[in-house]
Order: sequence, then C-alpha cells, then structure tokens
Amino acid sequence: MRVALLTTYPHGGAGIACRRLQAALLESGTQADLLTRNDTPSRWPFYAERLSFLPYERDKSVRFSFSLANFGADMSRHPVVQQTDVLHLHWINQGFLSLRNIGQLAKLGKPIVWTLHDMWAFTGGCHYSGTCTNYQQTCGNCPFLRQPGPKDLSHRVWQRKQKELPANIHFVTCSEWLAEQARASTLLHNYPVVSIPNPIDTTVFTPVHPDERLHFRRQNGIADTSLLVLFVAVKVQDERKGFRYLQQALTELQTGRPDLKVDLLVLGNTRTDSIPPLPYPCHFLGMINDVNQLAKIYGAADLFVIPSLEDNLPNTVMEALACGTPVVGFETGGIPEMVEHRQHGFIAAQGDSAGLAAGITWVGENRERLRTVARSKALQAYANAVVAQRHIALYRQLLAK
Repeated sequence: MRVALLTTYPHGGAGIACRRLQAALLESGTQADLLTRNDTPSRWPFYAERLSFLPYERDKSVRFSFSLANFGADMSRHPVVQQTDVLHLHWINQGFLSLRNIGQLAKLGKPIVWTLHDMWAFTGGCHYSGTCTNYQQTCGNCPFLRQPGPKDLSHRVWQRKQKELPANIHFVTCSEWLAEQARASTLLHNYPVVSIPNPIDTTVFTPVHPDERLHFRRQNGIADTSLLVLFVAVKVQDERKGFRYLQQALTELQTGRPDLKVDLLVLGNTRTDSIPPLPYPCHFLGMINDVNQLAKIYGAADLFVIPSLEDNLPNTVMEALACGTPVVGFETGGIPEMVEHRQHGFIAAQGDSAGLAAGITWVGENRERLRTVARSKALQAYANAVVAQRHIALYRQLLAK
C-alpha cells in the first residue's frame, strides 16, 4: 500500500502533524510520500488567493482567517499522485489546492482521506468560526467580512462547496470536538467523519532526568525552588493563543500567593519590548526548531500552560504530555480530550484567568505525581505505532470497498 500525503506547508501546526504521520506510517512499513506547495511550479496561486480576499476582508487582522480556495495547483498529474493507492489531504489552503483541484483528484477514483486541522472544510471560508454557528445552516452574515449579509461571500463560498465537494471523501478530525462540529454542519453531515489524533514520536519527546532539569535551570539563571511555567506559540501575541490571559493569571497568582516563586519560559516569535511588564522573571527563548532541544525544554518545565481561545488538537499539548509535563489550559476545542481535569493537569473555563491561576497553583503542588500519568496518556493515545495503525486500518477499509 502506498499513501500520498498532501499539505500546503511542511511547517506550522498542520504541517508538523502531517510530517509526523508520514514518519509514523514509514515506521509501520507503509510507503508514505509527502507533497507540499514546494512541489508545485509557481507561487502565484498564493498571491492570487490573498488578493482575491482583500476587497472583502473586515480588516487586516482577519487576512489569514478566511480562505476562498479559488486558486491552486492541479496535482492530479503528479507522478506521486498517479502511482499512489490512497490520497490523504491535510491543510490545503493558501494557494495549494482549490476546490476545483480537489475535484480533479477525486476523478482519479482513488480513496481520499482528508484530515481536518481546523473548521474550513465545512464553513463558508473561515478557519475557526468563534461563536458563529452559521455553518450549521448556509453561512452568510459572516463576522470576518467588511459587508456581511445573508448572501455575502461566505454564503457564496458555502454554495460552491456544496456543489463541488466530491462525494468520495472520508473525513478525519484530530479531535472529537472538531468531529462534532463537522457532523453538525450542513456541508459534511452526510459524509463519514471519524476522529483519529495526530501522532508523536515518544522516543524523542520523552521525560528528562531530574539532573537535566536542574542543569537547565542553572544554565538559564532560574532558582532551583522556582515553579517553572512554559508557554509556547509560533506567534506569542496571536490573540487566539491567549497570552494576555496568562499575564492576568500570573498577576492574580502573585497577589494570592506572594510566597510562591515563579519563572516563565516563552517559546515563539515575539517582540519582547511589546510585552507588558510581568510580575515574575520571564525568559524568552525565541523559536526552537531542533526537536531534541525542544523536548528538553518541555521536560525541564514544571508545567505547560495553554490559554488558547481557538484550537483543535494542539501539538504543543501532545509534546508536553509525552515529556511528562502536566498541562494547564482552557476548555477549548480538543484540549479537554487530551487533558482530563485534575488527572493530567487542570482545565479552566475559557477566558477565566483566575481559574488559570488556580490551575497553575494546583498543578505546581501535584506536579511530580502528574508527570507519570501525563506520559502514560501520550504513550497510550498518541504514540507513532498507535496512531499509524488506526490510519492503516482506515486506508485498508477504503481500499477494500
């Protein structure tokens, strides 16, 4: 059996998840090829996609939050696609595959699996709908648009999807939360939708020895007795990642627990001069692309905080759990599926900074006990072999039809 994985970028959350699945399939003896936008002849579809949305966007903040899928590349003639048995789509926006291109792939008659990393496939264009549920009808009145209305751009994109989405697609979501949203949509409610998580290499993301944690602290000027809190985001100040709620939680923590020593580790792109003063020492480590170094940082932390307002099945939570680092987060997307409250960490109501502060305190007091169960969750649910076999079973099922 040969599988072709298609995703726009090899980087970013969806790209990393796709590459990890490729590695897991290869480890399990399945030939898996990866195609990205780098395998297309031109970048013009990316610019055409962005420019086509400019007249409609509400403001610059939503520029990459809405995709039309008008432009892309015909991958149906690519040798890898021609030779494969199963086509497995992942995140395909920003000029990689248009709706028409997906139809061209469907005409090959090969089984198509499409893993959803956000809500785009069943909305009128947005990647996350926030509080809007118009995708459960026919979209329209879109909050991302400059001039929302019943027959606006989102409604027209919804109509195109209703007309052009091929029938021979089996949808996979990384979380049960996203599966429920897909099944509730008018576009996908008649399609098969199954939830299979992303994989992670638990031989790379693995707990570190206590001596290594101590060494890391001393390298970075962190007291041995300080509670080391980790926050990770590609763009730290992306509103969806909720860093401001962590700031509020730390302020409340200092007021309520003045005896508690805390140090904050921040991984990701940010301008440090644009971050308001924090009540505790903060160590900005920038982007870490070396996975071995990244795993050591996760393992050195006492807890990982993810105050995201929109998310599916975050790779960062999986990485923390695999390293035996308990998690504090909001009840957002698939996060509560990954972190059982007071089992692998602490889940607070979305936007509740006081709850986040309480979670940091509770996990800090129980972190040694939680390390073992966090690691066990990753091994049982997300290890490469476990996730690869679930995908292989699905591929075989579709090939047998």
